[in-house]
Amino acid sequence: MIVFNVPPYTGNEMNYMKEAVEAHKICGDGQFTQKCNAWIEEKTGTKKALLTTSCTHATELAALLADIKPGDEVIMPAYTFVSTADAFVLRGAVPVFVDIRPDTMNIDETLIEAAITEKTKAIVPVHYAGVSCEMDTIMEIAKKYHLLVIEDAAQGIMSGYKGQPLGSIGDFGCYSFHETKNFSMGEGGALLIRDEKYVEDAEIFREKGTNRSKFFRGQIDKYTWVNYGSSYLPSELNAAYLWAQLEMADEITEARMAIWNQYYQTLSPLADAGKIELPVIPNGCTHNAHMFYIKARDLEERTRLIQFLKENDILAVFHYIPLHTAPAGLKYGRFHGEDIYTTKESERLMRLPMYYTLQEEEVAYICEKVMEFYEESK
Repeated sequence: MIVFNVPPYTGNEMNYMKEAVEAHKICGDGQFTQKCNAWIEEKTGTKKALLTTSCTHATELAALLADIKPGDEVIMPAYTFVSTADAFVLRGAVPVFVDIRPDTMNIDETLIEAAITEKTKAIVPVHYAGVSCEMDTIMEIAKKYHLLVIEDAAQGIMSGYKGQPLGSIGDFGCYSFHETKNFSMGEGGALLIRDEKYVEDAEIFREKGTNRSKFFRGQIDKYTWVNYGSSYLPSELNAAYLWAQLEMADEITEARMAIWNQYYQTLSPLADAGKIELPVIPNGCTHNAHMFYIKARDLEERTRLIQFLKENDILAVFHYIPLHTAPAGLKYGRFHGEDIYTTKESERLMRLPMYYTLQEEEVAYICEKVMEFYEESK
């Protein structure tokens, strides 16, 4: 069976975890957490990066820093993971969903302005599959209406938009290091902060509402409880695991790109024949080969294709159920405008196996079976 995902592993993970244990420092913010934070800052140019226990928690931290309050509205796509909305619902805000673009599956930037009300506080673009949203337009709208931009770049590390790393363009950016991501620590994430004025508050929220970070830097002689907050620090063992992969980020990305390109080139004849649609990478966008998906004609065809691949020992999967159709989405959010593409495109999309150690011959076999399905479906 060719599984859908295998978490990345480079070989140094256990060595670094052992090093953390032997240093008697396995709680958060040890040397490996600091190395990971510094790597993200250097790679993205963001003012501050803070490793977190998940991208969910990074987004919650962003919501705290944005001072989201009950009754506020936050604009986002409905085609995203639940955490994008959860972080703001927890603050009492209303997620306002708008339709997506069918080419990238990202939020349709041309629909954002019409969804803005006097209650709107932030825009949350989600960079699906590591392919950037149209950030120039989004940032212009945010500036015009004095809104914050919180990038859900869970899938976007090592991707860019017109030379700018994803996660570093908006006021805040959120990365994921879940086991399904390009680089993993099991569960984990990071918050990226563009403006230095938010850094101290971010450290306080992340450290259970204390000024402990200033204490460890020697800026104060004791730390105390100064605000509300929670424990968003990952274990040093998780950070050590992640560091082994960040050290090899370029090699991992290069390997994933080779897999992505093999899929694209091999399946292009099917797309040219109008049988399937392949991912679109707009001009100015550089992606990280986070996933490879194809679009079938409709839900019925996708269901048959997934079953056919399973019968041939290939695990392919569909992705999000649009949030505005989910029970919690109906309860806490609302959809602005018409759902022309969100549901329709989500029912067509199917993700093929994609991971660092996927072999060339395995990709060839997967493509062969996809083509066989369409040959038999004539």
